[in-house]
Amino acid sequence: MTRRIDISSKTVIFIAVFVLLLWVLFQIIDIILLFFVAFILMSALAPLVQRLRKLGVPKILAVLLVFFLMLGAIVGLITAGLTPLLSQTSNLVQRLGDTLSSLLQINIIDHTVIQQEMSRWSTQLVTVSVDIFKNLISWVSVLVVTVYMLLDKEKLEEYATSFFGEKQEHIKRLLEKIEDKLGAWLRGQAVLSATVGFLVYVGLVVLGVEFALPLAIIAGLLEVVPVIGPIISAIPAILIGLTVSPLFAALVGGLYLAIQQLESHLIVPQLMRRAVGLNPLLVILAVSVGGRLLGFAGALLAVPITVVILLVVEEWLNIRTPVEI
Repeated sequence: MTRRIDISSKTVIFIAVFVLLLWVLFQIIDIILLFFVAFILMSALAPLVQRLRKLGVPKILAVLLVFFLMLGAIVGLITAGLTPLLSQTSNLVQRLGDTLSSLLQINIIDHTVIQQEMSRWSTQLVTVSVDIFKNLISWVSVLVVTVYMLLDKEKLEEYATSFFGEKQEHIKRLLEKIEDKLGAWLRGQAVLSATVGFLVYVGLVVLGVEFALPLAIIAGLLEVVPVIGPIISAIPAILIGLTVSPLFAALVGGLYLAIQQLESHLIVPQLMRRAVGLNPLLVILAVSVGGRLLGFAGALLAVPITVVILLVVEEWLNIRTPVEI
């Protein structure tokens, strides 16, 4: 006896709308990520704006002051490090080519091929710079959206929570938790990157390693990438150490290992104690999935996205199972 399965028209419409919604979200995923980055920046800068407002500074002036202070700090760092960074990076790429040539020393492989590849990578740096310039409009958009979010923060929260009726207070509390976590994560990550970059620079200078500035900047930037970032940042420094001697390379590797241990057991607990605190295995999984789905941007934003998801699930479970007093 066969069963007849009837599918109502409402079910078909629901599935069609759901699939269409997923397709639309996929098409505008870059725009969603842009607004998410702006939301993270807003969450990090909002406490500073609130402090200025408590001191009697008008809201618009407080927002603009915090915004231009942030831009001034970024421009100052770039200006201070750009000239030596460019000159040292060019020499660093050439030295890495020489190091790889001497390490491989296989007759089948022509050393000039490696030199040509390293030269090609150097020219690709120009292409990357052009791509960064092309994407400048996206970064400008992020900054503009961040300013508007800071100016209309209260209105946006009221508008976003007004759709949830009796659950409005729960959603408002959830937004506050998300803002606190993401803001603490970004501020802590910025301080962590600066601290690691400074320690690497000082350590490399003390050891007498060449190209200390670009290697330190690489270490600070890759600190943003959870788990694997510090490992990747140590590779070029160790290769440069090998041009001197294996013992010197071991010292350089020991420096990075010591800084990584100091970061893991002292710096991170202090800086991140009020931030996310995710399980390391969950971090690795999140970074892997984010990188597979959204590339490098997904890997960078994997931790804050995971934090948002966990907070949403936690709040949903609290609503479903209220605590009886």
